[in-house]
Amino acid sequence: MAISQSSPSTNVTLAQDNIFADLGFSEDEAVNLKIRADLMLTLRSFIKAKGWTQKDAVKFFNETQPRISCLMNGDIKRFSVDKLSLMLSKAGMEVKFEVISNLTEKVDNE
Repeated sequence: MAISQSSPSTNVTLAQDNIFADLGFSEDEAVNLKIRADLMLTLRSFIKAKGWTQKDAVKFFNETQPRISCLMNGDIKRFSVDKLSLMLSKAGMEVKFEVISNLTEKVDNE
């Protein structure tokens, strides 16, 4: 049985769907960072599941060792959505984006 303790000096805030938005990034930047982070995590999982070293990943993806190191260390600023999508495609994965409208009013283009 888990015991929960709280203290008057401890504040806990539950995260939203996008941690980057919670960290104060603009809405547009937060969406882009979340997409890139998810794609990077998928690539890292693929490399780890294969049991590859960074050298193995360098050969497979035809990338430099520093670039693969950046991927494995989560250096998100080094990768675009396009680049990550291409790498996932090379790994035999299909990347799909789902667009969900949050508009509450009907948009009339007439």
